[in-house]
Amino acid sequence: MMELDLRRLRFLRDFEERGTLGAVAAALGYAPSTVSQQLAVLEREIGTPLLAKAGRGLRLTDAGHLLAQHARVLLSAAEAAEADLAALSGDIRGTVRAGGLQSAARRLLVPALTRMRADHPQVRVEIFELELEQSLPGLRLGTVDLVVGDEYDGHPRPRPAGLRFTRLLEEPLKIVLPAAHPLAGSGGPVAVADLRPETWTASAEGTGHHAMVIGTCRALGGYEPDLRHRSSDADVQLELVRAQAAVALLPTLTLPADDPALAVRDIAEATLRRRLVAATRDTRPAPALTALLTSVTGQVHRLAADPAAALQPAGDHRAGQAPGRLSGQPGQRRPGQLS
Repeated sequence: MMELDLRRLRFLRDFEERGTLGAVAAALGYAPSTVSQQLAVLEREIGTPLLAKAGRGLRLTDAGHLLAQHARVLLSAAEAAEADLAALSGDIRGTVRAGGLQSAARRLLVPALTRMRADHPQVRVEIFELELEQSLPGLRLGTVDLVVGDEYDGHPRPRPAGLRFTRLLEEPLKIVLPAAHPLAGSGGPVAVADLRPETWTASAEGTGHHAMVIGTCRALGGYEPDLRHRSSDADVQLELVRAQAAVALLPTLTLPADDPALAVRDIAEATLRRRLVAATRDTRPAPALTALLTSVTGQVHRLAADPAAALQPAGDHRAGQAPGRLSGQPGQRRPGQLS
């Protein structure tokens, strides 16, 4: 019976996912030559070619694809075994790598990190600013353990197999106008249809927020917005509104508590919401990851207990299940990133 080295199997699995030796090396922290050498050793151990030339690069052979699929199973089993052994010992230690968009990192991950440092000082938590789409390959491959992302009504995210998505909270979207805008005077809801002449700001093209702004103007206003300014940083969008250069449609977690230069109004035609979701691998989590998830959930409950925030936590759903709806009211918020 052949002996298979899990580290080499990880290189092979990651090559199938990422497509180049350079990408595998960058993700795992090795030189490309090291990755190439280890895959060559694996080929010798297996006794059959796993890689073949494809133009200037490499591709997996049929045997390479087959072994990569088995590698996924073996690596997942090894991860589960490590989690079970750690749980059996009751020892909560290790490293957890968590990523999220800026507003989620500020409002959820950083407070959870503070709690983790007090409750579980043996756990090393690393926080990265990541978009959900960018982080999914790393999440599947184990280079990231937890990602907090978002999705908007009418624009659900894909839910790839092998991942678990836990809905954390839901918040309403608000129309944000310059305080001196004629439609801001009444203090009541503002119709998207009445904003047809306005210049808009949204996140970068290809993001969920960008698609949501365009979709909302089409569905509720019947027009294509003059979407002239794009930034995934809500601070920049808010500065554009303060400068009377644009109007915006933003979730409450990204809004300041009180800004005399801004008018934050409900949408007259409908209530639209953003959901924050936590994505993890759909395997038994290690105790350190469980502890961080508990801290994040605790922070969600603290937001829910804040009368100004009034955000409701919720349950989780597996890949392929549509998220349910929660009720939520506007809350105090500092700047954040949108996706």
